[in-house]
Amino acid sequence: MSRPSSPNGSSEETVTSHARQKEASDKGALSESKQPSSHDSEHSPSFLGFRNLMVIVLVVMNLRLVVENFQKYGVLICLRCHDYRRHDLMLSTLLYALVPCHLFVAYVLELGAAQHAKGVLGRLKRSAERNPDSDPLMTSRAFQATWYTIAWAHGINASFCLLVTTFTVYYHIHHPLIGIICQIHAIIVWLKNCSYAFTNRDLRHAYLYPQHTSWDELPELYSQCPYPQNVTIGNLAYFWWAPTLVYQPIYPRTPSIRWTFVAKRLAECASLSIFIWLASAQYAAPLLHNSLSKISTMDVPSILERLMKLSTVSLVIWLAGFFAVFQSVLNALAEIMRFGDREFYTEWWNSPSVGNYWRTWNKPVYHFMRRHIYSPLVGRGFSSGFASLIVFVFSGLLHELLVGVPTHNILGVAFAGMVVQLPMIAMTTPLERMEGVNGRVVGNCIFWISFCLVGQPLAALIYFFAWQAKYGSLSKQKV
Repeated sequence: MSRPSSPNGSSEETVTSHARQKEASDKGALSESKQPSSHDSEHSPSFLGFRNLMVIVLVVMNLRLVVENFQKYGVLICLRCHDYRRHDLMLSTLLYALVPCHLFVAYVLELGAAQHAKGVLGRLKRSAERNPDSDPLMTSRAFQATWYTIAWAHGINASFCLLVTTFTVYYHIHHPLIGIICQIHAIIVWLKNCSYAFTNRDLRHAYLYPQHTSWDELPELYSQCPYPQNVTIGNLAYFWWAPTLVYQPIYPRTPSIRWTFVAKRLAECASLSIFIWLASAQYAAPLLHNSLSKISTMDVPSILERLMKLSTVSLVIWLAGFFAVFQSVLNALAEIMRFGDREFYTEWWNSPSVGNYWRTWNKPVYHFMRRHIYSPLVGRGFSSGFASLIVFVFSGLLHELLVGVPTHNILGVAFAGMVVQLPMIAMTTPLERMEGVNGRVVGNCIFWISFCLVGQPLAALIYFFAWQAKYGSLSKQKV
């Protein structure tokens, strides 16, 4: 017989189940309260979507400017509108043909110096056999005069090449682009001539004064072509075409030439050259022409507006030119010459300071300045600040020759732009040395602002205005 259930049994079970549910809900709420908040999370949220949005906005904004440009001006590209005079082309070709003559003179000078060094070394050995304590090289005034004569001859030869080109471009070549190409080649050859003379001078010193030379300072690669075996026409001709400004008796070489690689680099250069031409004719030229009236009336707000508008176009053109030269042309030339050292630039776009940019964006020029100007000055007891000042003053003079001479307006703007880099370097160097990333981010922003707004667009406006005032529409208005 079954035992009757208690009338309160069901109510007790119900109360117990409610209590258990309440306890479980309290534990769940307690466990949820222990979850970390968004501020305490170890994983920061990803902003990849916002980055993609910024890229899309930039693309759309620039496409709108493209459409607006075509609606306002139409197609401005014209093959026959450029003033390429036959006279300019003939003179530029002649200037290029004169360069091997100056290089041959440099070779003759070094050949004479090498022969003289061999003779002096032979007399030194005979003198040492007769009198081991004598050192005729240190006391011979005739010997010192010979080296001074060779140095002056090298200086006159190298400078004469640059002076002839500069005079011809300034007074006889009208088109600025042709003049700039001539000046670039003349400056490159001038720097190569100087490096050829300086390096051979050091090699002669090591050849004649082995007891005063630490052979550990000379690269091991130099032993494959010791002085004076490097003084040959072929050696100098290779240096003329090699994508470097610093002379060495021998360079690292690649085993073969990859012609497919060369074809790709040349195709890149051709495509980027066409792009630069289109961007300059369709976008930069109208902006520059529309700025003339604002500059002539000194309408400062309008000048600032044009400057900011020009900054985008000039930046795109500069980046395309940089890639065409340093990535395409120099790599193609290095491949043809089997040149082993291909570091023509490093990540300058991430520069945390202005100084870092100048050390990384143009490695061939940086190596020349450091080896032949900065290091010798510091080695002679000058401070690093003074050596940097000399480097930027020298670079400013070269920039003025490169821009002011072809535009027939030596204004000093390019020179001043280089000298102004020194206080900017002093201002951003502490940011580069700060712990953490904040200082480096601020330094990189300062670099880009000065690069995009203050540097190239302002110089382009000033030199274009001066050109138009001398040869263009403003000169016709004055008449």
